[in-house]
Amino acid sequence: MLGCGMLEQHRLAIRKSSYALCKQLMVDEALVQSLLADNILTESMAETILAEPTSQKRSFHLTLLLPKRGPRAFSSFCSALRVTEQQHLCDLLTQELEKDDRETHIPVLSCVCCLFAAESMEYSLYADSPIINTPVLPCTSDFYFSRRQQSYSMTSSPRGLALIISNVTFDSRTAVDLDRRKGGEVDEEVLRKVFTELDYIASVHRDLTAQEMRECMEAFCRKPEHRTLSSCVVCLLSHGVEGAVYGTDGQLLQLDWVFEAFDNARCPLLQNKPKMFFIQACRGEELDCGVEQIDGPGRTLSPSCEQRDAGREEAGDADSTQIGDMRRPRIKLPQRSDMICGFASLKGTAAMRNTKRGSWFIQELNAALRLHSKDTHLADILVQVNRRIKEREGYAPGTAHHRCKEMSEFTSSLCKHLYLFPKYQPQY
Repeated sequence: MLGCGMLEQHRLAIRKSSYALCKQLMVDEALVQSLLADNILTESMAETILAEPTSQKRSFHLTLLLPKRGPRAFSSFCSALRVTEQQHLCDLLTQELEKDDRETHIPVLSCVCCLFAAESMEYSLYADSPIINTPVLPCTSDFYFSRRQQSYSMTSSPRGLALIISNVTFDSRTAVDLDRRKGGEVDEEVLRKVFTELDYIASVHRDLTAQEMRECMEAFCRKPEHRTLSSCVVCLLSHGVEGAVYGTDGQLLQLDWVFEAFDNARCPLLQNKPKMFFIQACRGEELDCGVEQIDGPGRTLSPSCEQRDAGREEAGDADSTQIGDMRRPRIKLPQRSDMICGFASLKGTAAMRNTKRGSWFIQELNAALRLHSKDTHLADILVQVNRRIKEREGYAPGTAHHRCKEMSEFTSSLCKHLYLFPKYQPQY
């Protein structure tokens, strides 16, 4: 096992040369075998790289992988370039090393993606938009009374509990390929502040293993406070793959388990109450490079149960209505309902995170909640987030990741509109 990553100056040289490398580097069997013989790549890594259908994809994967392969990886890569008659790329890397690096403190945008089954890669881009700190705008009394009948009851104060689990630093022994999530601490603070302003009791838990994450959520589900509160929020910030997020020990926590923990059977205190989930993590390895636009510019009451769905009535029981509620079957609920989950990226794709200002998705979610929750239900707020994410693109001139894209999405089993009614408390 390689005990540490590449030297920072070598990592920067590869980053700055990434555009030329992805365009010009020929990753063939000779180059891969050279790195394999030098113990920079494993057999599995070599096979995965060579299985890519195009040279550009092989180059892309290799340049993302190299910075994780130890302090000898840079010199071994240069040697492999010379052996495969790609001296010009070796010279390019050497020139980058010799330059006075004046961009060391420029904020960078990270994309966390999983290229191999147990290895998460990170690459960087530059510059991003500022964090919105506008106070949450208040809901008016007139708006509340015009919407309360068709929406979830949000009358408790606080509105609910908010759980934020943020994994920033990963165990270098058991999660050697999971980099520190620079900017993750910004996301957790942004979420803590906005949900506190929205009248939630927010708790932040940093750097948990997969098992600790399970235990934390199980304890959260059992909190007796849920009985009298209107809703709950769960935010998971970590490295991830499709359908799961990483604990700091490199083990995966399946998202299906998370949703099951809050379903109507396992979390009865939250039955019929809205449960909000926000997942800031990659869901795959693909970087969305975008396409050119051809025509555009450069606790509520449960609903009744119909008799035909509830089962057959007993024949001849004419006096059943006189027996009372003791013989009446209880209203049944689906196993899972009243949930909405926002994802930072689409299935199979990577999510973007600025190391100074946090992730794109959390930035836009924060802004939309602050500006629009006063008169917009959550599903429409997440549509607004999608629109804003669609408009964004990475800024990293000279790299393969310049003008990269991201697309967020959400899923919902909500049964009513979910208005947060910020800063309004009905008087009865």
